[in-house]
Amino acid sequence: MSVDILRTIYFPYVHSVMSYGIIFGGNSHHSNSIFKIQKRLIRIITNSGSHDSCHQLFKQLQILSVPSQYIFSLLVFVTKNGGLFLSNSEIHDLNTCFNYNLHLPSTNLTLVQKGVLFTGSKIYNHLPSTMKALSNDAKRFKSALLYGTYVLQSRRILSISIPMIMVLCLYLV
Repeated sequence: MSVDILRTIYFPYVHSVMSYGIIFGGNSHHSNSIFKIQKRLIRIITNSGSHDSCHQLFKQLQILSVPSQYIFSLLVFVTKNGGLFLSNSEIHDLNTCFNYNLHLPSTNLTLVQKGVLFTGSKIYNHLPSTMKALSNDAKRFKSALLYGTYVLQSRRILSISIPMIMVLCLYLV
């Protein structure tokens, strides 16, 4: 079978199951074994060797890896549910450079720190301000995360060579 047919089969049978509820279990220890299975499937689709790197294969097939899908889903959740989050400017009146970051509640519980709201806020705070400016428009925000094509800076659109979601994966992992 051709790569296009196998890729088309991959999305309904693997990707849909993998991405369902990923924001709740994407940071568990099981996600590592799911990632290994995903890499094995990518190698089968592209007919690559078992020791070949999958980094370029994910780019070539335009498929998000499990960590990338987790970060993408969390950021989409944060932007769609902005009412659940408070910004630092809503907490205090001090004019700081982190004023427009989302407020991270102080907690010592690992369960809370690995939760959707805390982790989503933390990842969202790592976005550049140009990306945060796009969070009001869901379509452009998703496109900027996936393809890095809609980054506004000083009223002009800049193109990024690496998709933002991959930059975040490299930075946060």
